[in-house]
Amino acid sequence: MQQPLVIRRLGLTEFESTCQAMQRFNTERTPDMLDELWLTEHPPVYSLGLNRRQVRLPQRDDIPTVFTDRGGKITYHGPGQIVIYILADLERRRLNIRSLVSLLENTVIELLADYGVIAVSRKDAPGVYVQLDNSQEAKIASLGLRVKNNCCYHGLSLNVDMDLSPFEAIDPCGYAGLKVVQTKDLGIDADMQAISEHLLQKLSANFEQLQNSAMTDEMEKHD
Repeated sequence: MQQPLVIRRLGLTEFESTCQAMQRFNTERTPDMLDELWLTEHPPVYSLGLNRRQVRLPQRDDIPTVFTDRGGKITYHGPGQIVIYILADLERRRLNIRSLVSLLENTVIELLADYGVIAVSRKDAPGVYVQLDNSQEAKIASLGLRVKNNCCYHGLSLNVDMDLSPFEAIDPCGYAGLKVVQTKDLGIDADMQAISEHLLQKLSANFEQLQNSAMTDEMEKHD
């Protein structure tokens, strides 16, 4: 049976308290609870994931650094960046972490294509990347997930119209010299609300399509 997604539009939320809310949701969820997408944005904050080896900590003290339980290294969140948290029962949706990562990356790639921007993913570095006019590669969307008891939380961030300078104080996602870009700089005129709703729509559709495909494959195995 196709499982619907509950979409929550949270507005501006504190990063740390939102992470705690996700942890509680995942710990307390029951098999009949629906999966959810949380749309939000955060005040300026550096987020440090579980892979903390050889991470260059921020070279500024006016923005807090919060340790979190998602995968990956360090990134920055701030106003003007879309954040969507995915709270999903992967077993029920017949997904694994690799297929979920691909779903998220491909959804952002499809979104940017709708605005005339070519983007790609990389096998060695989760996220979505674009090619700048000087042929330099730049990251526009980041991914970080956590899976417990076959259920995931955390999610993706897409840079839209924000102050990118805080990224200069870190090695984004652990990559020294990695360029970071946003939709505003790529000639996309759509605002945060329009892009957010477009992204939510695509995510919901792709979740449904992928689950339907997985269910069809499962039925064919038993024919």
